[in-house]
Amino acid sequence: MMASIHAFDLYRFFHNGDAETLALRGVSLMVAPGEMVALLGASGSGKSTLLNCLAGLDEPDGGHVDLLGERLTRRPEAERARRRGASIGILMQAHNLIPALRLVDNMALAMRLAGKTDHARAMRLFEQLGLGGHMTARPAQLSGGEVARAGLAIALAASPQVLLADEPTGEVDAATETRVLDVFNAQRAAGTAIVIATHSEALASHADRVVRMHDGRINHD
Repeated sequence: MMASIHAFDLYRFFHNGDAETLALRGVSLMVAPGEMVALLGASGSGKSTLLNCLAGLDEPDGGHVDLLGERLTRRPEAERARRRGASIGILMQAHNLIPALRLVDNMALAMRLAGKTDHARAMRLFEQLGLGGHMTARPAQLSGGEVARAGLAIALAASPQVLLADEPTGEVDAATETRVLDVFNAQRAAGTAIVIATHSEALASHADRVVRMHDGRINHD
């Protein structure tokens, strides 16, 4: 079976003056359709940098990423953006929503950019994530957990084949975490490959595979 997303030996360096940070040090990861992989590790271990490279938001300094069997890295940004919009849903820790727009308008924009219009799916996602009563609210009117759930709904708006989520349950209670997990399980059943970066051992315990990161590497111990 072809991997939905496959990272080959990724390296990523950041420079601040004379200081160099090795954010990724030879990370390889393959995720199959319908598989959920949890990335566990302390802050600074490289989880978010890996997600950015998988999404094509950041270019690795070494190695490459294949999306649905085709190279994503070393491509013009316009091409990466097109393929990202068509195939990848992204939930980052911030800036997932346009502050001036209501949730329903954020969702409509995400679908339009992906070339899709499915009002019923949009409403279903909001309901599944407990946001049915907040569709006309703007992000500033929501709690941190509600903003994260709204970002997840919008990441799933265009039925992506790959979902990348950074701390999807970072500001929610246990009951809401269960609701989010139910959405993940529905996506897995539909064949979506999911990679989540999380500090939650409880959420990670429901993944098909747990990958622990430390100091820019995958811990194989």
